Amino acid sequence: MKFQVLDIIPHLENPLTGEIVSTADRLNQVVETARRAEALGFDSFSVGERHAGEFISSSPTTVLAAIAAVTERIRLHTGVTVLSVLDPIRVAEDYATIDQLSRGRLEITIGKGNEVLQYPLFGLDLADQWDLLAEKYALLRRLWREEGVTWSGRFRAPLTEPTTTTPRPFNGSPRVWHGSATTLTSAALAGKWGDPLFSANAIQPRENYAVLIDHYREEYERHGHDPRRQYVGSGCGAGGVFIAATTQEAIRQFGPVYEALTANRHVPGNNSPFRDIQHAVAEGPSLVGSPEQVIDKILSYHELYRHDLQSISLPTTLPFEQQLEILERFALEVIPAVRAAAPTTLWEAEDPYGSRPEFAQNNQSATAGRNLADVH
Repeated sequence: MKFQVLDIIPHLENPLTGEIVSTADRLNQVVETARRAEALGFDSFSVGERHAGEFISSSPTTVLAAIAAVTERIRLHTGVTVLSVLDPIRVAEDYATIDQLSRGRLEITIGKGNEVLQYPLFGLDLADQWDLLAEKYALLRRLWREEGVTWSGRFRAPLTEPTTTTPRPFNGSPRVWHGSATTLTSAALAGKWGDPLFSANAIQPRENYAVLIDHYREEYERHGHDPRRQYVGSGCGAGGVFIAATTQEAIRQFGPVYEALTANRHVPGNNSPFRDIQHAVAEGPSLVGSPEQVIDKILSYHELYRHDLQSISLPTTLPFEQQLEILERFALEVIPAVRAAAPTTLWEAEDPYGSRPEFAQNNQSATAGRNLADVH
């Protein structure tokens, strides 16, 4: 299995102390966490995108550019790029720029977003969110794979003159994942195009996410794509990761914070059913407990999801040094055991995107360095 750190950059008070870091400090924490994650051997770092609510992730391209400047090997992701509210031309340009700065380390995850208030901000109708996503992704694929694109659709002005976005991506089109949280639609879109799926695995029972993943696999196979490229990622819920020597100690330390944050969240249709820490540890996706407890939970999800990429989120209302301690414990005490028990070909030589970053091209055979613009 491969491992990712995801930060959707919530900007919240610690519910027990009332403390909150400045916006500048919070953004710099994201960059430093990515730098540490690379040093600890994580495979990927992902930055979220929100345009409403208690988040400061409205400009993930800027944050990823800062991360690209202080890292060399870790892959750069989004979680998610809210393509439904964005212009595909701008997305193609901005993320190709990051891809060039990072020398081919970019992969993005697209979705319609998890915040309904974003749509009126951009003058869009929420009822169109799925149609917007499908149409804009079809255009984005062409912009990254072709030059001289002409196009017409429902939601933006046509491209009547042949259009080539610049800069071009570093070495063929970056891979695009599809974020899936609540409906079959994103799973079906990923299956249609033969792209990987990223399951939020956040606030619903695990069986609900298994339905989405199974639907993705069915659609992927129905459209005739190579089953060897059928990759799945999984998140770990709003509670994130908290590791202590024993599960009881983790519950004692983190339980009050988790329960206060959960109690403060009242978004109809988007609330976690795992309201108390005991319930979250026993049945929810949060990775809270001893290293052994966390290993067992990830592998229990792997039995159901057969996922290749495990994404974790740190409890960002805690003191930053404590967050980094959790990150280090996870890297040293959890990752090796899970990697050994759940191998994957993701980003390895068998994966056509495995050789895409410059550092990987230098380490793999020339036969692995395919022209990725022709993949799928």
